[in-house]
Amino acid sequence: MTDPPVRHRSGAVLFIFVTVLLDIMALGMVAPILPGLVRQFVLGNISEAAVIYAGFNTVFASVQFFCSPVIGCLSDRFGRRPLILVSNLGLGLSYAAMAWAPSLAWLFIGRVVSGVTGASFAIASAYVADTTPEEKRGQAYGLIGAAFGVGLVFGPALGGLLSRFGLHAPLYVAAAFSLANAIYGVFVLPESLDAAHRLPFSWRRANPIGALILLKRHPELFGLAGVSFVSTLAQVSLPSSIVLYATYRYGWSPQTLGATLTAVGVALVVAQVFVVPRAIGWFGNRRAIIAGLLFGAAGMVVAGTAATGAMLWWAIPILALWGMFGAAAQALMTRHVTAAEQGRLQGAISSLTGISEVVGPLIFLNVYAYFVRPGLPLSLSGAPFLLAALFLGMAAVWAWWATRPEAD
Repeated sequence: MTDPPVRHRSGAVLFIFVTVLLDIMALGMVAPILPGLVRQFVLGNISEAAVIYAGFNTVFASVQFFCSPVIGCLSDRFGRRPLILVSNLGLGLSYAAMAWAPSLAWLFIGRVVSGVTGASFAIASAYVADTTPEEKRGQAYGLIGAAFGVGLVFGPALGGLLSRFGLHAPLYVAAAFSLANAIYGVFVLPESLDAAHRLPFSWRRANPIGALILLKRHPELFGLAGVSFVSTLAQVSLPSSIVLYATYRYGWSPQTLGATLTAVGVALVVAQVFVVPRAIGWFGNRRAIIAGLLFGAAGMVVAGTAATGAMLWWAIPILALWGMFGAAAQALMTRHVTAAEQGRLQGAISSLTGISEVVGPLIFLNVYAYFVRPGLPLSLSGAPFLLAALFLGMAAVWAWWATRPEAD
């Protein structure tokens, strides 16, 4: 596909990195304190708070599913810059609204708005596609993956430290980060999509189903999108099950769990910065996709069968190499759409991610619940990760078939 002239400004690239970093950090900062805020509004009723919090998460994922393609198509029409800046502004205001929430309904509205404006990851990915030559997109998306990992490391840690000053403190800081980033972007972020490459907005293309139709244009694109969905679905097994699993099987304390999650983030950053770009350069996108999925499957097997907590830690560096898949798959998929459709493509991919985040917890938590019934062996509690490994093995076969016509 023909791309517009590549514009590279270090300030703009840094801004995109920081945007993704702050989005993930904010999510990590809010996640530990949101259940506590919900519980305060229901006067400490743990059971009721759990049900309401589950509803919050489902609505958040659903909103992202519906809004990601809309925002992606809006960026194809009006350009990436205004949508990124408005998303950052809206995200900051939504966290401020949640911090000031006088009622549960107000907190819920703030969470919904954060789901809408938090869909800016799709625009950031489209911006990278606009400004990076095809042969370097794998490395560029690896850098975005590194921002994701850094956010995973520092977000929960910072949220925990700030919560000492009250449950609202992380929300205030998250709001300040996003608003400051929006102001910074006004001065450093150039537009990446030329007017000649823009498309008129269409609800047919912007609705989630219409956005997904784009993926059927090429068999390779449709296949890679399907593999990406399965990979993300398998990935959901970790955040949905790991705390329950490690607490039940190994008796881990919150401190041990926190250290483990930090180690996961560090390993992901190291892999994305130092390993993934080199691996894609050595092996090419197609082989990196398949290798990444197989590393993910191997790491899940280790996690699901580890007899001790120390053995579980061996899964961390193996799972980190799973990151090869995302960067290489993004690089290949961007080849199959025009420059004007990069936003729509990223919106469609984000919609698939949203579906997996809605469906995944239902699958893996029910599998976990089934295999920890009284009378069953303790070792069966790793069933969610073994199921995820099966999904990834199937995805690797599908990726091999779907990318046969590809040349790196």
